[in-house]
Amino acid sequence: MNRLLLALLFASTAPVFGADLTIRIDGVASADGDIKIALYNSADSFLSKPVRGLQAPAHAGTVEVKVADLAPGDYAFAVYHDANGNGKMDRNMVGMPTEDYAFSNNAAGKRGAPRFEDARIALPADGATATVNLR
Repeated sequence: MNRLLLALLFASTAPVFGADLTIRIDGVASADGDIKIALYNSADSFLSKPVRGLQAPAHAGTVEVKVADLAPGDYAFAVYHDANGNGKMDRNMVGMPTEDYAFSNNAAGKRGAPRFEDARIALPADGATATVNLR
């Protein structure tokens, strides 16, 4: 009986995640390289400390990436097409990206990256799909 009680106690205190976020990336120009995604869960960590980093092989058109078992809540993501496969977002001499990229909600900043609040998406317990267009 004690084992059953202990098992129920641990089962009830274990975090329950399970929300899936499907990220649909439209406008992939070629099958070269990979699609890189960084997922953030707060304004404090946005663009500095992702909660998940993912990649998928690129192919021309649309690429879908599923992020499984997330806690429901607010998230934002940044995505880019690492066409040359060097593992980093390439930039020109003035710092402008030379590889295609996007942020969740297709958010755009005025002079740089958008704010977390502009890119934020809500992930309910039953999951969601977010679509972005590379630029």
